[in-house]
Amino acid sequence: MALGYRARKRLSLAILLIGLPAYVVVAVSLMNWLDARFGRLPIWAEVGVYLGLGFLWALPFRRVFRGVGQPDPDARD
Repeated sequence: MALGYRARKRLSLAILLIGLPAYVVVAVSLMNWLDARFGRLPIWAEVGVYLGLGFLWALPFRRVFRGVGQPDPDARD
């Protein structure tokens, strides 16, 4: 089912305000768990993991965010 422009805009706002901070907490908790379990990673590996996790969160939501910053295509002029 295709989402309309307004629904995508609201969903993207909810993802950014609720989902992204929750994902950051999960990612940092994962890194802290890895640190406690296996010891601290080298700084280059830690940066790589954070960059990978930072890129990974956006993949499932690409279709939701696509075109949200553009004017509403269904709006009247």
